[in-house]
Amino acid sequence: MQSLRKYLGKLYIPLLWSLVVGVLLCLPGSVLPNEGGFQIPQFDKVVHIGLFGGFVFLWNLYLSTLSLSRKKLLRLFFCVFIIGCTYGISMEFIQKCCIPLRDFDEADIIADMIGAGLAYGFSNILFVSGE
Repeated sequence: MQSLRKYLGKLYIPLLWSLVVGVLLCLPGSVLPNEGGFQIPQFDKVVHIGLFGGFVFLWNLYLSTLSLSRKKLLRLFFCVFIIGCTYGISMEFIQKCCIPLRDFDEADIIADMIGAGLAYGFSNILFVSGE
């Protein structure tokens, strides 16, 4: 756990991940790869779970490196979870309104929330309960 905090617990890691998520979700549909003969059903949902799971996990990992009380850390972890869910929902609306050839998908929002929720749970186990 210490090596995880040492190498990935820097502030620039979650900031960079947040930026990558935003850029990927704002790409026009014309630059996204077209699924050819080899298709994995609902693969984009797995990507959404990973993007928002990574978002919440990396921010919580960074927060766990700060000298905070257990109670404060739990509150911040929950705030990061809510921010992750809000980020996912808002990006779907941005795709609907502002990004060419992208559409609004409720299933993507659910996948975003699943990823954020799983990372929130793992963060609580690894960084709060595990200590």
